[in-house]
Amino acid sequence: MSDPNAAHQWSTLDKDLNRLSRVEAATMYAARPLVGVGISLLFVAVAAVVALLLTGSAPGGFLIVVAAALGAYMALNIGANDVANNMGPAVGANALSMAGAIAIAAIFESAGALLAGGDVVSTISKGIIDPASLESGHSFVWAMMAALLSAAVWVNVATWVGAPVSTTHAVVGGVMGAGIAAAGLGAVDWGTMGSIALSWVVSPLLGGIIAAAMLAFIKWKVIYVEDKIAAARIWVPVLIGVMAAAFGTYLVMKGLKHLMSVDIGIALLIGAAIGLGCYFASVPLIRRQSQGLENRNRSLKTLFQLPLVVSAALLSFAHGANDVANAVGPLAAIVHARDSMGVATEVAIPMWVMLIGALGISFGLILFGPKLIRMVGNQITKLNPMRAYCVALSAAVTVIAASWLGLPVSSTHIAVGGVFGVGFFREWYMERRTRQIAEARPRPPQIAAQERQRRKLVRRSHFLTIVAAWVVTVPAAASISALAFYCLSALLD
Repeated sequence: MSDPNAAHQWSTLDKDLNRLSRVEAATMYAARPLVGVGISLLFVAVAAVVALLLTGSAPGGFLIVVAAALGAYMALNIGANDVANNMGPAVGANALSMAGAIAIAAIFESAGALLAGGDVVSTISKGIIDPASLESGHSFVWAMMAALLSAAVWVNVATWVGAPVSTTHAVVGGVMGAGIAAAGLGAVDWGTMGSIALSWVVSPLLGGIIAAAMLAFIKWKVIYVEDKIAAARIWVPVLIGVMAAAFGTYLVMKGLKHLMSVDIGIALLIGAAIGLGCYFASVPLIRRQSQGLENRNRSLKTLFQLPLVVSAALLSFAHGANDVANAVGPLAAIVHARDSMGVATEVAIPMWVMLIGALGISFGLILFGPKLIRMVGNQITKLNPMRAYCVALSAAVTVIAASWLGLPVSSTHIAVGGVFGVGFFREWYMERRTRQIAEARPRPPQIAAQERQRRKLVRRSHFLTIVAAWVVTVPAAASISALAFYCLSALLD
């Protein structure tokens, strides 16, 4: 006979082991963020050691070591926050897995940074402050270090609260705050600051309008027609050609501007040639992909997946080429000031500095990027490949249009504005259809109001959080930078 006491002991042991397993799982889950923090600290330390080995023996080497650590910290934050704008729509549309998006973004961000990024960068961040006002003593070095620290801290805070912000605006705010602390309000070019403030409104509005217009076109020409597959065979290659032309122009103007000097007319011609080539190449491809597909909306999504993945990769390349300077531009300026004992309006970025920026962006993306990728891709509004394609295309087209008009824009604001534009267009369209149905079959006003509330397709809480973070970015970074400048001046002068 079996011993009931022994059976009870085994049962108790099983329960205890289950409790221990749950505690262990909870501990591992809680400790996971600490792994990212630990790897980040290790990367910052390695960047400082590299700077020490390369420049530590020269006069002012300690400053370069500190600046390299700050540059590495800023690069990590750019990867954690900014890259979500490129990959979020593709992940939200299920065209890419999170792991696939991170792998593609890491490769193309690094390639853009190292192949086409920042041969020359403005040390005063696009004319925000007058270089002559910072030539006395160590003011310039303290200002650049304060700007780098403040921008990194603010982007870190924004990532923590789940708000995609413009790292360019964070750097601009940091430089402005340090400039005011060092030389007063007269050191700031307020005209340039006014155009940057204008971009807070222009960037998301342009991105949202273009994304919504593209989605309306796709609905008109492809989705709401009798034979969807036949319409897709005609229009999807055209849309791919437009996308290729836009990205070709975008990469020539923005991503490759450090390798070649071209005006917008030549860039448009190059983009048009690329677009025509991709159109003719995609016609047989789309015809093959569409064979055997059912005449339904779900079938159309498969035709947009490959263009969406390619567009996300190209956006990452261009982003790496452009925004690496936000991480390492002030560091390069400090290196140049130490070497030349003066301030220049433009400096070359050494390769070891570029490597810190490129690797830091990739590490930040891998370790902390998924949070913002999910925010942009899933939590603002529901995306599918067609809607996400409209967001990606609007990013390229808006940058080209803004460059032609001479307007300063933020790629972050454009991409997130495109997501909002798609979501609000869907709300408007659903409201319009609901009104038409209500006119045919009237319902009590209270029920109609409840149905309209349920059909809100953009999360208002995220919308308000993100817009507030955009508005606060420059003044917040400027305030932190001014405080950091005073502290650095007091400690190190």
